[in-house]
Amino acid sequence: MPLAKERLYTVEDIADLPDGQRAELIDGVIYDMSTPSRLHQKISMALATVIQNYILSKKGNCEVYAAPFAVFLDQNDYNYFEPDITVVCDPAKLSDRGCEGVPDWILEIVSPSTQSRDYGIKLFKYRMAGVREYWIIDQKENRIAVYDFENDSMYKAYTFSDRIPVGIYDGDLQIDFSKMIN
Repeated sequence: MPLAKERLYTVEDIADLPDGQRAELIDGVIYDMSTPSRLHQKISMALATVIQNYILSKKGNCEVYAAPFAVFLDQNDYNYFEPDITVVCDPAKLSDRGCEGVPDWILEIVSPSTQSRDYGIKLFKYRMAGVREYWIIDQKENRIAVYDFENDSMYKAYTFSDRIPVGIYDGDLQIDFSKMIN
């Protein structure tokens, strides 16, 4: 007797979800996303504001987007991501759907339901796709894991009392996490 095949979902299935239901699609598997906590949202807004202000002050060409914002990382029908914060420096990758290709910088704020994906499959997918920098912000563990894939593959660990240099800006931008959660 043949084994039952697991159904592979597509971006079309994500589009068909009921209004308000958020999910990500990774290699054809749908992962539901829970509503973020107040602290999660506070960190997200603070980060997006700091990054946006920096870009504007430097008259940069990068754009910052907070979730929900679609990232079609592999440009196929089986992957759809909604990072907490996405920075895209190539305007040709932006469409009305979101980012069509690889963003330059992705920041994920860990939630209990996303922790294993953030540290596991997303880390792998982002690195393999060519994301230049990936941050995992874990408020429960008081840790920010910074992966500067453009310069090395090892990560650096920081805490919420640190000022963290942003690799894609050669350290010119430093984010002071001590001011984010007070």
